[in-house]
Amino acid sequence: MASAKILVVDDDPAIRTLIHRFLSKQNYQLESAEDGKSALAMFEQFNPDLVVLDVNLPDTTGYSLCQEMQSRTGVFVLMLTARGDEADKIRGFSQGADDYLTKPFSLGELEVRVGAILKRQRPVTTAEQQCLTFDGLMIDPVRREVTLNGDQILLTALEFDLLHFLASHPGRVWRRAELIQKVWDYEYVGDQRVVDVHIGQIRKKIEIDTAQPALIQTVRGVGYKFEAPDQSGAEATP
Repeated sequence: MASAKILVVDDDPAIRTLIHRFLSKQNYQLESAEDGKSALAMFEQFNPDLVVLDVNLPDTTGYSLCQEMQSRTGVFVLMLTARGDEADKIRGFSQGADDYLTKPFSLGELEVRVGAILKRQRPVTTAEQQCLTFDGLMIDPVRREVTLNGDQILLTALEFDLLHFLASHPGRVWRRAELIQKVWDYEYVGDQRVVDVHIGQIRKKIEIDTAQPALIQTVRGVGYKFEAPDQSGAEATP
């Protein structure tokens, strides 16, 4: 299996070079850029699996760049920032970021975060390849596509993973910490509201009424569950 391709975008040459050299030694393919314009050009040429993206860039914001890149492909995004405010993290996640690192950070922590994100690229098993169908909602884990009444729903990589995981266990209630462990795939240290943010983004795309969601329901004091819209539950199709 070919090594993952990572694009590093940071206007600080010292940080950019440090990350580039370190991840290159982990056998990843690396390219880097110093601003939004060169980052988009490299993005089109390199087609990375993951973008390590600084929030503060000279010609744009990491938030805007994250949205632009994810509108083109389902690329993973790990955001970097000097800000430690949880509100900034929540904003980053709401724009589609898969993870968030606050500067200064250790290279060991960077390695763990990158590895955890890229694990989501693993080949799915035969059982996991089955499409999940709930009335008009269809979730295809092989193509990583979601359609609702025949219309394709655009989800970020992490939104897809979260929806697919919940829908794979209809009726089961999951605590936020459990969802972070299962979907993020490591022990996330921080505000568990990141789960609420992603659930909110998914609801905007698949629920008829976000004020009274029918598919992804909140279980007060516990967490969330996926509720099949009919009594028969999901139909699995190969």
